[in-house]
Amino acid sequence: MPRIPDVTLANPRAARVKQVRALSGRSARSAHDQLLVEGPQGVREAVRHAPSTVRDLYLTRAAALRYTEILDAALAAGLYVHLGTPEVLAAMSPDAQGVLAVVRAERPTLAAALDALGQGRRRPLLVAVLATVRDPGNAGTVIRAADAAGADLVVLAGDSVDVHNPKVVRSTAGSLFHLPVVSDVPLAEVVDAVRAAGCTVLAADGTGDHDLDDLLDVAGPAADRPAAVPDLAASTAWVFGNEAWGLPAADRELAHAVVRVPIRGRAESLNLATAATVCLYASGRAQR
Repeated sequence: MPRIPDVTLANPRAARVKQVRALSGRSARSAHDQLLVEGPQGVREAVRHAPSTVRDLYLTRAAALRYTEILDAALAAGLYVHLGTPEVLAAMSPDAQGVLAVVRAERPTLAAALDALGQGRRRPLLVAVLATVRDPGNAGTVIRAADAAGADLVVLAGDSVDVHNPKVVRSTAGSLFHLPVVSDVPLAEVVDAVRAAGCTVLAADGTGDHDLDDLLDVAGPAADRPAAVPDLAASTAWVFGNEAWGLPAADRELAHAVVRVPIRGRAESLNLATAATVCLYASGRAQR
C-alpha cells in the first residue's frame, strides 16, 4: 500500500479550491488551458494514459485508501498529489466522488492527428465526426462508444459542445485519454481532410439510400458489391448530426453516401449516441 499523504487542504473557501471549482466554466478553462476530470474512472485513465497532462490530483483520505491503484500510479509518475477533506473535494466539484484531477487541455489539430494516424498504418481508418452536436452527455457517450468500437479519431465539428465541458469529460468515462479528439473545425474542412486521408465519408441519417445491414452483407474486397455501394471495410468517416434536427441537406451532400440504421420494431428513431454506436461497431466489424 502506498504511503497516504497527510491532509493539507481543509478549508473549502480557500483560494485554491475556488480556482479549481472555476474550471467548471468555459472562460476559466480557456484562460488557464486546463480542465477538470471528476470521479475515479476518468481520473484513473488520465493518470494511466496521459500522466504528463495531469497538473494536480486531489483525493479524500477515504478515496486514497479505496483507489490505491490511482494513488500508486500518480506517485510513481511523480504527480502532485493533495489530500483534502470531503468538504474541500465537494466544494471543488459536487461530482468528484472524492477524486479529482486538474489536467492540461490537449488541443490536437486535425492535420496533426491525421498525419500521426497515417504513419506506418496497416489497417483502415475509422473516424467519428459530430456535426453541431450540442448535448454534452451525447458527445461524451459517442467518444466512449468510438473508443470501444476501435475508432482512431473523433472530431467535434462546427458549433458543437466544448469537449472539455465537465459533463462531456465525465460521459467519456476516461475514453477522452485513449484517442485523439479534435474540435472547432468546420464540417466542410473536416470532410475535405478525411477524404484526403483516404476515407469514405458516410452520413448517418434516417433518410439514407443505403441500409446499414445491407452494407455489412457486401463489405470487404472479395464481396460482389456494385461500384456505387460504399465498402464498410474501407477507411471510413461517419458523420452524425445534431440531436434535434439531424444533418441538414447541405451537410448530407458532403458525404459519399447517406446510410440509415434499420429499425425492425416500432421505435420511431434512435437517439444520436445509440445510432452512432451501431454504425461505428458495424464499421469496426467489417474492417476487422
